Amino acid sequence: MDAPILVLGVRRSGTTLLRVMLDRNPVLAVPDESYFIPQLASRHRGTLDVEAFADDLRRLPTIAEWDVPVDAVQERIRPDGELGDAIAAIYEVYAERHGKTRWGDKTPMYMQYLGLLERLFPTASYVHLIRDGRDAALSHLAVPPGIMTESWGYPRDAAGFACQWRSEVLAARGLGHRVGAGRYLEIRYEALVDDTRRELEAICAFADLPYESAMLDYPGAVDVSAKAHQQSLRTAPTQGLRDWRTEMDPAEVAAFERIAGDLLTSLDYELADRLQAEGPDMRARLALASYEAKELAWRTSGTAMQRSPLWRRRHPLL
Repeated sequence: MDAPILVLGVRRSGTTLLRVMLDRNPVLAVPDESYFIPQLASRHRGTLDVEAFADDLRRLPTIAEWDVPVDAVQERIRPDGELGDAIAAIYEVYAERHGKTRWGDKTPMYMQYLGLLERLFPTASYVHLIRDGRDAALSHLAVPPGIMTESWGYPRDAAGFACQWRSEVLAARGLGHRVGAGRYLEIRYEALVDDTRRELEAICAFADLPYESAMLDYPGAVDVSAKAHQQSLRTAPTQGLRDWRTEMDPAEVAAFERIAGDLLTSLDYELADRLQAEGPDMRARLALASYEAKELAWRTSGTAMQRSPLWRRRHPLL
């Protein structure tokens, strides 16, 4: 298959909207969020053991939900092959079962694993969707705490989300700088909502995909009955679903801009306080350092647990 298309974006930046549009392309299959790539990568280092890899796939609920036969995946894997090719085989089988010839992925959590994605899929194309971080924060903070908890890397205040938004947007832009314009495309959520066809045509041209008007016909065809925070997918793209100017508490706006005001400015988003365009002050830098330490600890502890025999016994589905 041709190179995969990986959708990047901080959570609540419209990546699900973009995914369902791209998935309606006649060539491209983009399943729902996968989550399993870092797990598989941490568990299968060195020489690839095909049987052990297939055994882990049988334990993954996502593989069953995608209706991907593990035997079909296993048949594609070479004993002397690369781990990235083995993981790609999962998506290839999924794509073929949906009559598609290319595959993609959209999992916002992978914004914390960009280096891993690049090592596994060195020919991948990246589409980075950026949304005004204050609007993304509004959307994120509206999700019930029971769904997103800080202990699993989900900030629960504007300042915490600003740290994540700033760190992840800069990391993705850094990746784009390294791989070049031929493999990295940056688009804005606001532009996607304002002129959806124009932006989809640009993505298709970038990724060498045929543009199809069916990509716009997703309303009513997406099952979001159990996802209260995705009900906007029932309708066509709508401007102003979130507006930090009228909906966000001024204290939260100030907290966000103190940490990410310079990045907002460089992306041509207006600030409530223009003085915050100068960059994080000492207080904001301390908040960023604290966030980065917590994020590293979360990823490190998660990886260690996934590799341990105790984790495997207590969590047979990885």
